[in-house]
Amino acid sequence: MTNQKLTILQLYPRDMNIYGDWGNTLSLARRARKHGYDVDILDYNPGDEFPEDFDILVGGGGQDSGQSVIQDDLHRIAPVLRDKAETGTPMLVICGLYQLFGKDFTTVGGEVLRGIGLFDAHTVGGEQRLIGNIVLNSEEFGTIVGYENHSGLTYLGEGVQRLGTTVKGEGNNLDDDGEGARVHHVIGSYLHGSLLSKNPVISDYLIRHAVEKKFGHFVPAQIDDSLATKARETAATRPR
Repeated sequence: MTNQKLTILQLYPRDMNIYGDWGNTLSLARRARKHGYDVDILDYNPGDEFPEDFDILVGGGGQDSGQSVIQDDLHRIAPVLRDKAETGTPMLVICGLYQLFGKDFTTVGGEVLRGIGLFDAHTVGGEQRLIGNIVLNSEEFGTIVGYENHSGLTYLGEGVQRLGTTVKGEGNNLDDDGEGARVHHVIGSYLHGSLLSKNPVISDYLIRHAVEKKFGHFVPAQIDDSLATKARETAATRPR
């Protein structure tokens, strides 16, 4: 071990944690330890004192009701989140929090949930639920495999970088072939599964930027990813 420590902040695990998203935190912590780092995991829920001293932020998905519960608190901490993102702190937000990291989300019932605008994106509720295995091609991460389960349709603003291009599945919406969004070192996506257990290259991306920001230099360990590779291959061949 390096005796160097990374702190992972899990954002709203009580209200935004469905479809295995807490597995992203576990996968990330396990990966960081394999690279030789000690890891602390912090949870933050509405009303808690926000811990500004963290190295990676991870957030998951939730029902519309869960998004409503955390909306006001999210805006309370939004200035800190934007500052952390702009100064290079890596983050991964899935599904419901991906939507709220955009500008707004209009539900099927017409309720408008204000986002924090970290992504130039807006989401509208759709009548059709998009469910099934999904495969992306990404310029930075190669083939990404996951599972989507959402009815929200997210549209990126001009110039916003997508996480990847769909090979199988729907992705952000029914009108283009993009999935997810990226800004600074922040990744938003609809991919559950959990995403990081099948795609360790994304874990390495988050860890590398956290380590470089905190300690200046990252030397990756040689890690056997054969099990993750098999899981990816199996998931990619399964029907929607």
